[in-house]
Amino acid sequence: MSNFAAEHGNRVRSIVQRRSGRESSTVAAGGSCITKSWVRCLNDYRLDPDSHHDPEVVSHIELQARQDGLADLRTVAEAEMANLYQQLAGSGYAIMLTDRDGVLLNFFGDPGFTHAASRTGLMQGAIWSERVQGTNGMGTCLVERRPISVHQEEHYLSRNIGLSCSAAPIFNHGGELVAVLDASGESRLAQQHTLALVSASVQMIENRVFLHQFRDNYILRFHNRPEFVGTLSEGAIALSGSGQVLAATRRALLLLGFPGPADVVGRDITELFNISFAGLVDCSVKKAFHPVPIFENRNGARFFAVSYAPVPVQRATRQPAAPAAENALDRLHFGDPQLLHNVQIAQRVVERNVPVMLLGETGTGKEVFAQALHRSGSRASQPFVAINCASIPEALIESELFGYVPGAFTGARKEGHAGKILHANGGTLFLDEIGDMPVALQTRLLRVIEEREVVPLGGEVPVKLDIRLISATHCDLQARIAAKEFREDLFYRLHGVSITMPPLRARTDRRELILHLAVQESESDAAVVLDEPLLAALEHHPWPGNLRQLRHMLRSMIALRETDLLTLDDLPPEFAALVPATAAAAAPDADPATELNPLECAERQALVLELTRHGWNMSTLARQLKISRNTLYRKVQRLNITNPAKAVLH
Repeated sequence: MSNFAAEHGNRVRSIVQRRSGRESSTVAAGGSCITKSWVRCLNDYRLDPDSHHDPEVVSHIELQARQDGLADLRTVAEAEMANLYQQLAGSGYAIMLTDRDGVLLNFFGDPGFTHAASRTGLMQGAIWSERVQGTNGMGTCLVERRPISVHQEEHYLSRNIGLSCSAAPIFNHGGELVAVLDASGESRLAQQHTLALVSASVQMIENRVFLHQFRDNYILRFHNRPEFVGTLSEGAIALSGSGQVLAATRRALLLLGFPGPADVVGRDITELFNISFAGLVDCSVKKAFHPVPIFENRNGARFFAVSYAPVPVQRATRQPAAPAAENALDRLHFGDPQLLHNVQIAQRVVERNVPVMLLGETGTGKEVFAQALHRSGSRASQPFVAINCASIPEALIESELFGYVPGAFTGARKEGHAGKILHANGGTLFLDEIGDMPVALQTRLLRVIEEREVVPLGGEVPVKLDIRLISATHCDLQARIAAKEFREDLFYRLHGVSITMPPLRARTDRRELILHLAVQESESDAAVVLDEPLLAALEHHPWPGNLRQLRHMLRSMIALRETDLLTLDDLPPEFAALVPATAAAAAPDADPATELNPLECAERQALVLELTRHGWNMSTLARQLKISRNTLYRKVQRLNITNPAKAVLH
């Protein structure tokens, strides 16, 4: 044991002995709660300030049970802990949440704090009650039931004197202390602003838990200044359908001057304010989000209030998809077995609340597939919102995803911003390149997915969501999980059904796909024709950029063409160098159309495309073209068209 630690132990004993010998309990204001705690630790708990026993840790099963018991609070707290951690990032702090017994449930640690954590037992499951760990932020806060800072030598145990802790209690709507939020680090200076940040985070947690728990009831939110309604300083009261008070926040009790929840719970709203329940309901409809003046009945104090009616899940009214939309998935494949299998899987889940994860190389058509899935279901008329998680700057991704309320931060729009997630409400949210989302944002996204509600930055009121969720990535997410770069629990929330998109080089319907894309890219111009050597070269190219590269190539060729017949001469110079090898490989396939003129080539390509779309069902295609089957058979024979499936059998 170091001399400094020994001196600390002697100092603690000396102060406690002097304190215990006084008849009066009066001590210096700055150290009263610390001194009282030291007295409890030595006289009541019989703790040795020089003790270096290993920290007590509950079993994994008990930890899980304790975490489950505070599931709703933890869901809200984790998001606020992440926000608080970001505010203190780089200052050597860790953010912790304990239950009412001081058992550490959650831990966000700064990399620079790992040494202190290993020495003092700051880990999930560790018990940080005052009885076990002596005077400390979390344990002493539980006893004092108020925000408290414990700085270095103020700790009782000498092994903890390197820590600086700021903790605040979390109460439920019944006034029970249920948890403690704490920020601890190795700062040499007492950080009063840290305690203020922790207290503000606790207020946010309490308010959001309250609003979430009573989301199915009427809520009255008020303050004596209208600009403070909707902020941390407001009070909130939950009301039943008959106008009786169900619960009130701590701030509401303070504003109204009531000692505790029992003084207001069960009362009618008319006993508190000069407004009837019918008037309250009317305000929630006619003047939503606009504070109106109300007066407190006991002393006539004026408040400004906003009332909220119960908000059910916002489910958009959906119309049956149009017949054309029902074929959106079918139009994605032209005979490739793997893509056909993908389409069949997607069609099975199109109307089920099952998240879909699309896997595959860049450019394989993951977003096109997601759009087709959206258009094939009853959400087709609702928004399809695509978010590329890799392209949004990390500093902006949180506000872009979750939105923000007016004045949430410097530079914010004065009217606020709904955010892309809320824009997708009723429709489909497509999260592209999900593997590149910053880890800090993954926690908030997980909560949105679990709760099906979103809270804008700077706001407190959660907005209900009804979205279909599709994600996509080219990354190996399992490897990212192993490297602690992607949350495993988020992966399982997103991974309902996985669909792997084949690369273009592996597709067996390349020829038909090339013809289809050529028609799409020339849709506004006269129809173009690809001669057979060009078609063969494109078909046998490896296409490292997949469909995206092919589409861009065709777009450039069509835009720069001199005639409507595209040949090898129309290829870009960098691509033309690869033609000899691909042309040689394609030679056996060049026979069917070599004797046809350009007009016949165009007719052949169009007919092959239609035959492929109809699964080579001659009767169906003949009816659509309004010709006889015999006429169609003669066309097929004249244009040297062969069913590839039958050709394989031969």
